[in-house]
Amino acid sequence: MKTIFKLKPLNTDLAALLLRLILGGMFIYVGWMKIDAYNEILPIFGDIIGIGAKLSFHLVIFAEFGCGILVTLGVFTRLTVIPIFIVMFVAYFFAHANDTFIMKQLPFVYLLLCIVVFTLGSGRFSVDGLIFRNRA
Repeated sequence: MKTIFKLKPLNTDLAALLLRLILGGMFIYVGWMKIDAYNEILPIFGDIIGIGAKLSFHLVIFAEFGCGILVTLGVFTRLTVIPIFIVMFVAYFFAHANDTFIMKQLPFVYLLLCIVVFTLGSGRFSVDGLIFRNRA
């Protein structure tokens, strides 16, 4: 019982692993849905930031699917969470700018989770942990 009420974290490496698995797994799923429905989504995908709808869509797929895999595995986690953060930033502040908060709640939560993953890092149970274990 004392363990539950201590202020010290139980295991930050395990927490980092669980957070990476959840966040990365959700983005892999959402990115795969975009890949699977590519021909249906591309014609309706907007050019929100002025670089072209097709390029924007490809960058979103890269961030969600590609970086989602890397975050899940813990490969250069702080670096690979940045594209996901940017996509969620654009989704929240531009794509859904005029929507009610309830409509843009999910991008907001993902945006905040990206900040937590960036701050926490990948932890010991990751590819980063294997590569950089002697540099701590």
